[in-house]
Amino acid sequence: MNTAYALIILPVITGIISLFISSERLRRNLLVVVAFVHLFMSIMLCTGAAGELNGSWIGLDHLGRLFLMIVSLLFAGSAIYSMEYLDKHPHFDGPAIAGLRMPGNSNAVFVACMQLFLAAMSLSVMSTHLGLQWIGIEATTLASTPLIYYHRNKRSLEAAWKYMILCSVGIALALMGVFFLAMAASSHVQQFTPVGLALFSGYLKIEWLKVAFIFFLVGYGTKMGLAPMHTWLPDAHSEAPSPVSAMLSGALLNCAFLGLLRIYQVCAAVPGVASFASELLIIFGLISLAISGVFILRQPDYKRMLAYSSVEHMGILALGVGLGGSAIAAALLHAVGHSLVKSSLFLLSGNILAVYASKKIEDIKGLLKTMPVSGALWLAGFFAITGTPPFTTFTSEFAIVRVALQSHSWTIAILYLLFLLLVFIGMLTAFMHMSLGKKGEVEVDGSAGESFWQVLPPVVFLTAALFLGLYLPDFMRSAINGAAVLLGGKPL
Repeated sequence: MNTAYALIILPVITGIISLFISSERLRRNLLVVVAFVHLFMSIMLCTGAAGELNGSWIGLDHLGRLFLMIVSLLFAGSAIYSMEYLDKHPHFDGPAIAGLRMPGNSNAVFVACMQLFLAAMSLSVMSTHLGLQWIGIEATTLASTPLIYYHRNKRSLEAAWKYMILCSVGIALALMGVFFLAMAASSHVQQFTPVGLALFSGYLKIEWLKVAFIFFLVGYGTKMGLAPMHTWLPDAHSEAPSPVSAMLSGALLNCAFLGLLRIYQVCAAVPGVASFASELLIIFGLISLAISGVFILRQPDYKRMLAYSSVEHMGILALGVGLGGSAIAAALLHAVGHSLVKSSLFLLSGNILAVYASKKIEDIKGLLKTMPVSGALWLAGFFAITGTPPFTTFTSEFAIVRVALQSHSWTIAILYLLFLLLVFIGMLTAFMHMSLGKKGEVEVDGSAGESFWQVLPPVVFLTAALFLGLYLPDFMRSAINGAAVLLGGKPL
């Protein structure tokens, strides 16, 4: 239990301290140290070396273990990448107060908010109480908004406000869902947790539970990036610094997804509500796939293209859970694969931006010649994110369509494959132009975006995504299958 609280409290304390540290190097080193201490403690907690964690407020079941490891691993990679990123993107100093420039120093704010962001995500993942989980997810919005505004221009300001307002509205709707869920509970329910509610599922008021699920779906679906509530996502992900974009897409969206899974865990225990919740998830999943495919097809900005790709993959997750059976386990595996690959691509987009100083696809040509390492990783990331074998995303996407075919859901299977093909065509055009296009007349120094620390995290993440596609370790399979069973699904 002490380790669990340390995962939340440590980043909060060091984040606040970071605001008052005048040394840039010390501040960045502290960020990396906290990241790896958090990763070490997460491994101990998830493997049981730190003891079992099953409280009524803070706990760690198979779902929590899976998402906590994703959050901690991606944060460690983003922290390493940030060491170089902060050097290449200057900060802005404000007026000194008591000899400190922390109010206007965007690097100080960046390092502090990154750690507060980590604490908020850790809280949302480890919360078993549904009200406490809501607090954690709301805290992620407050901690990450200043990160989106890091570059301090008009577009980043607009993106930050859009993100904060739309996500706050969504979280407010999710809070209404918490209230309605409380109304659905009877006096028999002793703990306001998914397990506590599912234990007395026969006493839950079905109509109130359905209303609660709708509010959770729209509320957390907004934060998760499900269409049509996704409108904040392309702006926020494209304007945020690359390590922040990696965390937003790879970790934050999973926190909102977990919030949705917790209410689905309750619905799955009530036969009359399980099918209702599943149908809504399938509908929103297909809508997300369709809208992302249309926008990716003619997208001029490569960071916005990656953002719309996140909308697509959130749709795949919702669709997989909605289909039920082993598709739930496939969706959880897909969440892992998408997090690894999309974080890699956003970090690589920062390398490209540092060299070409443009986010327009038409301005980026000959990546494989200009930036051999980043270009090769960028191309590998394309194959991974579009579900090409042998990456883990292929395994999960194939498993989902197999369940759809086995259940004779022909329309769903056809639409699913059609939208995946649409996304593949749109991204293929962009990635081939950037990677294989003829170099422009303007000479650029590719080495500026290819330092060891800039390519190490993408290499590690993409290698992991490839490895998991070839072989799924027993501990990973056990966590995914255990989480699927919690949601009423079947093992892989």
